[in-house]
Amino acid sequence: MAQKKKKVDKDSSFSEAVKRIVSVGVGAAFMTEDAIKSFLSEFQLPKDIVSGIQNNARVAKEDFVEMIRTELSKKFEKINSADFFDELLQKYDVEVKATFSFKRKNEKEE
Repeated sequence: MAQKKKKVDKDSSFSEAVKRIVSVGVGAAFMTEDAIKSFLSEFQLPKDIVSGIQNNARVAKEDFVEMIRTELSKKFEKINSADFFDELLQKYDVEVKATFSFKRKNEKEE
């Protein structure tokens, strides 16, 4: 009976680890490689699995960024910038806040 209990505990801890790794799936695309490595270190996974997960996260991040870049590019291609700025300036006041300061250079820099 104790043998069966050990096996059930191992299986449940393994399935819990898998659930946590899968739940991090999409989030891993937004994590740094160090953060992913740190998260996965608590599961004592083989290095090839950790590097595979890191690689998948990197590829997912690159794919996501490329998709966003492509979609934004498509949207901006449809915008006539002259019309956009004309409408913007007609509907909104432009307010600019700036700070200028002059600092004396060190004599060595001159």
